[in-house]
Amino acid sequence: MRLRPSGKGLIGVDITSATVKLIELRRMGSRYQIESYAVRPLREGAVVERRIRDMGEVADALRRAVESARPTSRLAVAAVPASAAITKTLTLPASLNDDEIEARIQLESDKHIPFPFSEVAFDFQRLGLNARYGDQQDVLLVACRQQDVNQLTDALNQAGLVPAAVDVETFAMERAFGELRQQLPPAAGEDDCVALVDVGATMNAFHVLRGGRIVYSRDTVFGGRQLTEEIRARYGLTLEEAGLAKKRGGLPEDYRASVLAPFIETVVQQVGRSLQLYYTAGRKHEVRRMVLAGGSSVIPGLAERLAQESAMQVVIANPFLRMRINSRIDVQTLASDAPAMVTACGLAMRSVS
Repeated sequence: MRLRPSGKGLIGVDITSATVKLIELRRMGSRYQIESYAVRPLREGAVVERRIRDMGEVADALRRAVESARPTSRLAVAAVPASAAITKTLTLPASLNDDEIEARIQLESDKHIPFPFSEVAFDFQRLGLNARYGDQQDVLLVACRQQDVNQLTDALNQAGLVPAAVDVETFAMERAFGELRQQLPPAAGEDDCVALVDVGATMNAFHVLRGGRIVYSRDTVFGGRQLTEEIRARYGLTLEEAGLAKKRGGLPEDYRASVLAPFIETVVQQVGRSLQLYYTAGRKHEVRRMVLAGGSSVIPGLAERLAQESAMQVVIANPFLRMRINSRIDVQTLASDAPAMVTACGLAMRSVS
């Protein structure tokens, strides 16, 4: 694991329960250009709760994504889920250099990491002097099991990519939020709180960001795959046809009332519950705006219903809004996939963040 920017362009690879996504970004002055991208489906059960269960299926899907995208780089970065990572801010003497910090973390690992140090992959980053004590420094420590890192790097290697770093999903989302923030109307101050709701295939992730940093998160096991399966079974479609119909409509008139509306109401209830728990946890900063991400965020009527229920400004995520696009990329397809590419985009931005 490396928290430090590598200084080289990277391909962001996001492996979820339903798809493999990759995107290659290149920095051009103060903006980015999208050089290549691809999304390929995964068979159900290949990835469960962000953990790879079928390496062959994942590696094959990733190979197909690489063949389709034809990236100019081979350096790639993937991410472990936040639930698999331990993130702590340590306060250590300001006099310690990097080698001494690393030795100190190893020596005191049992205080910070709840599994054997021999099984750990970790890294750290200096955050500067402690705000209260001038002779102390704050150090960000991130650790996870080595097997989680090995699994991701194996998948990248098998697809012909070169693992340059392993990140954490929340860091990637924070990085991409720098672009998402540009979609929102101007707010009063940097401490304005924004909810980022990621409606994926099997998970509904709710985050609150303050000053661009995630300060609260909650995951719920519910997502767009349930809706896709119900459409497939009810109307006799293939899984791919059902997925397209879910986003674009064109189904019989009873669809909205009998299938779509109950799904939307479930998402609205879950977001409301997550917001309630955020405030119950003692958070005093009010959430006034919301960004919808994930493959199911574009379901017709969802953003409007959330805006109505929450009385917030709600926008659908598009991290590519200010980016240039390579002429060989289909702009319409990219725009359709944009809400689901937030994590992959944040990973690709890592090298120049």
